[in-house]
Amino acid sequence: MNDRGMTRLLLRMPAVSALLAGGLTTLAFAPFDFWIMGVLGPMLLFLIWQKTAGPSFRSGFFYGFGLLGSGVSWLYVSIAQFGDLGWLFPLVITLGFILFISLYYGLLGWLARQFDGLFAGLKLVLIYPALWVSMEWFRGWFLTGFPWLQPGYSQLDSPLAGYAPLLGVLGVSWMVLLTAGLLSDLLTGKTGRPWRATLLLLIWLSGWWMTELEWSRPAGEPLSVALVQGNIPQAQKWLPEQLSPSLVLYANLTKKNLDRDLIIWPETAVSAFQFQVEEAFIVPLERLIRESGSNLVFGVVQMDAQRDNYYNALVSLGNEERDHYYKGHLVPFTEYLPFKSLLWPLVDLFTIPMSDFAARQAPKPLMRVGDHTVGMSICYEDAFGSEMILALPEAAYLINVSNDAWFGDSLAPHQHLQIARMRALESSRYLLRSTNTGVSAIIAPNGKLAAVSPLLEEDVLQGEIVPLSGQTPYARSGNLVILLLLLMSLTPALVQLVRQRRG
Repeated sequence: MNDRGMTRLLLRMPAVSALLAGGLTTLAFAPFDFWIMGVLGPMLLFLIWQKTAGPSFRSGFFYGFGLLGSGVSWLYVSIAQFGDLGWLFPLVITLGFILFISLYYGLLGWLARQFDGLFAGLKLVLIYPALWVSMEWFRGWFLTGFPWLQPGYSQLDSPLAGYAPLLGVLGVSWMVLLTAGLLSDLLTGKTGRPWRATLLLLIWLSGWWMTELEWSRPAGEPLSVALVQGNIPQAQKWLPEQLSPSLVLYANLTKKNLDRDLIIWPETAVSAFQFQVEEAFIVPLERLIRESGSNLVFGVVQMDAQRDNYYNALVSLGNEERDHYYKGHLVPFTEYLPFKSLLWPLVDLFTIPMSDFAARQAPKPLMRVGDHTVGMSICYEDAFGSEMILALPEAAYLINVSNDAWFGDSLAPHQHLQIARMRALESSRYLLRSTNTGVSAIIAPNGKLAAVSPLLEEDVLQGEIVPLSGQTPYARSGNLVILLLLLMSLTPALVQLVRQRRG
């Protein structure tokens, strides 16, 4: 199709084209992993903005709806299967959530429109990418944050992954969007093509070069590990009659791996309050672990009777004294209820077990496991890179335990694993990910999968890791550097916009 034909197509149906661009972007993420689509999707949106009346709330919103409508459709699976609400109400909730998150992209389109008359050819390099990444940063923390499907996650297997230890996932996202802007400008611009092509080549060659850098060094002897994946169906997990079979299963699989230095069970593998199984199960298990010279980390629910709270917790056995980690970043509407006094009836409506956890935050997400200090996260916490790097430089490696059984055989477990891979790359540490139904994995410091379990199967994933020390630039400064870079990119446009409005 020639340039005029493409222009006519975009002018006739820009909203549909934006919707398609968003849907195509989903193919960049796991389990599809066509990372090039992470560039081509935004590039198509930029072309729409160039060839039509410019950026708008409408085009941005439809892009977001295409991305989220295809990328987080797994939300329906969890509500419909485990909420006992039929099919219509889960569909309405899922659609409402997607529409709400799509508003962020609508806001992006509206903001980009405000700068549309400024810096002509440079807006695709200076303004649009910086606005987009700023929106992703805002989406990552506002209302506790939903940083899912950020562009940077799609580039774990591309040369742009080299920017992650330097600038984090937001920095990788910026490089993705700079690439999309430069490509769209090269396709439509008539001047300045050499410098755009040079900058594009520099971005990708620099990223490729940085993938070869090592940001950490060994800090001890290798450790043999075993990640136990019990594959307990979510519909059965919290049934009283399932508790004993679950404990027997995990105990038997553990006994077969006592020659390992470290054994890890998933989130709430012990599906009861700890005090309920302390004497009959945990004390004998602790004795067995100490006699074998191994260490065990397991998930359990802990009760604070004095405060009438309960916590999603991890316990470490094997040392002379146990250590604990408590989840601090809870998931709204599944682990706790915002505006509880108004919305409490929803708990009964959704019939979600253990849906009123309390958060318990520590200065650093660390726990002592054997001879090493380890960075900890439970499930959704690993979606927040700026929180996980608080474990550094003390952490010799990272542990994440999850329960993605809520989402069945959908996109969610694969996307969640992709997020965990980014955390390992940002921190240059091994990350051990133990899940109830998959996908469990041993992730290398470069973000590659050293070993991975099958989805929805009982499995014990065995492997070896090396404790590491050192600190990546991102672990030192967090998002500060990328936010300063975004501010520097937007400042000339902001100054010009203010002058224009005053004039």
